[in-house]
Amino acid sequence: MARNTSNDDPLAPVTLAVGQEGLLLDRAVQQVVAAARAADADTDVRDLTPDALQPGTLAELTSPSLFAERKVVVVRNAQDLSADTVKDVKAYLAAPAEEITLVLLHAGGAKGKGLLDAARKAGAREVACPKMTKPADRLAFVRSEFRGAARSATPEACQALVDAVGSDLRELASACAQLAADIEGAIDEAVVARYYTGRAEASSFTVADRAVEGRTAEALEALRWSLSTGVAPVLITSALAQGVRAIGKLASAPRGMRPGDLARELGMPPWKIDRVRQQMRGWSADGVSVALRAVAEADGAVKGGGDDPEYALEKAVVSIARAARSARAR
Repeated sequence: MARNTSNDDPLAPVTLAVGQEGLLLDRAVQQVVAAARAADADTDVRDLTPDALQPGTLAELTSPSLFAERKVVVVRNAQDLSADTVKDVKAYLAAPAEEITLVLLHAGGAKGKGLLDAARKAGAREVACPKMTKPADRLAFVRSEFRGAARSATPEACQALVDAVGSDLRELASACAQLAADIEGAIDEAVVARYYTGRAEASSFTVADRAVEGRTAEALEALRWSLSTGVAPVLITSALAQGVRAIGKLASAPRGMRPGDLARELGMPPWKIDRVRQQMRGWSADGVSVALRAVAEADGAVKGGGDDPEYALEKAVVSIARAARSARAR
């Protein structure tokens, strides 16, 4: 989630939004523009890409106006600015103009680090906009969206929404907004299922759940439906890996730990541990090893190492489902 790491005033002379999550970067810009227009409805907003910000352009945009108008200057992909333009920006950072707010969007990383460091040294207000690659981050984002809308959503509902909608933050935000607007009272798992049943059935996590539960036919049906509705194969291998690893982690956890301590130890919410505990019945240590190898082979295939990604996924699903029943078959 976007969060302020220094000066909390969106009308600070310079705002630095760092990261690669498009939705969060756009929200950082929107927050500044909204604050500026609340102070002056006639605020002029200039939104520029590196090719539009040539040497001297920033000086023109930030020069004093006869009418002393408020202005917001947004510079996207600041890490791609030319060396001469970077010099202009650094000079501006040393003496920002009155009534003007400069917003620099920077991907972070090594490219353009000199400008990043200069903005921080100048005391820019910073907003972190990291790419959310972990399911736990997306789950936290969904919870935050509901809190921001002053709505109550159960943990199961939040997880179901992430499972159903996927990794696109804009789609998750839109889904949260729709549920918050349409539903009265608490938002639970049944509500999410009612709104997103088709997508939930097609989700990569449904495929993984059915596979680790040993339900071969249902897992294959969910897999084929997922692929037919456009779910990327790499998301399915990722979900399969997470499902198998969760079982391995819980199986190897010290016995007798309190639920709260176990949740912290494994990095899972308590309700997730309850679900994995039910799924791990029938699993053996050898079964986990077999399943992880199957996932690794499928992952290589879907990333270009094989001729038929769909067949590789089907093979992995069957192997995992069999591994899930290995201990019970003995």
